[in-house]
Amino acid sequence: MRVRNEEEYSRRKNEIMEKCFACYAEKGLGSVGMKELAKACGFSAANLYTYFRDLDDLIIQATSHCMKKVEDDFMERAPTDVSQLKDYIEKIPYWTAHEHGKKYRLMYQIYTQPKYHEYGKFYFEGINQRYSTYGRKLEKILDIPADIITPLIFIFVRACVHYALFEDEYFLQAQLGVLKKGISMYLSQIKPETKEEHQP
Repeated sequence: MRVRNEEEYSRRKNEIMEKCFACYAEKGLGSVGMKELAKACGFSAANLYTYFRDLDDLIIQATSHCMKKVEDDFMERAPTDVSQLKDYIEKIPYWTAHEHGKKYRLMYQIYTQPKYHEYGKFYFEGINQRYSTYGRKLEKILDIPADIITPLIFIFVRACVHYALFEDEYFLQAQLGVLKKGISMYLSQIKPETKEEHQP
């Protein structure tokens, strides 16, 4: 029974964080208080304090939780074969902006505030570890060494996030150009037989 109650508590807390974060992303960080967040969740403001110490605690936990979900969503769409790279590289930045642009803008708004800055540093340290781990997973899927693919993941994600924030087409294409060149150089030097077939 206790395990079930803990699971229900965790499930409910995740649901609250996602609804609150979506409310902030839609209306702005400075425009929403506990009452409006509670309304978005369908109960009284007092109930929020069952899950969070205060508003800052809610913001900190919700941002980390929801942005990790965005990361998972992003990575689930990764190519499963080298032949899919070109299509993936060209389409995902626009998908990211459409699906998650508001969330990225909110995240940066939060983590650039002095009182949340240390939490932002901790979050991005975690990103470094998670993307490195993901690079090792892609090594097996794409047959590209992790020390090659991991830096390219960082370039690609940075390009996608920047485009989601500002819809800067020039910056996006410049970053994608570097990414494509890096992949093409590897394929032409290590796997010359795939150069024409799979070149991004």
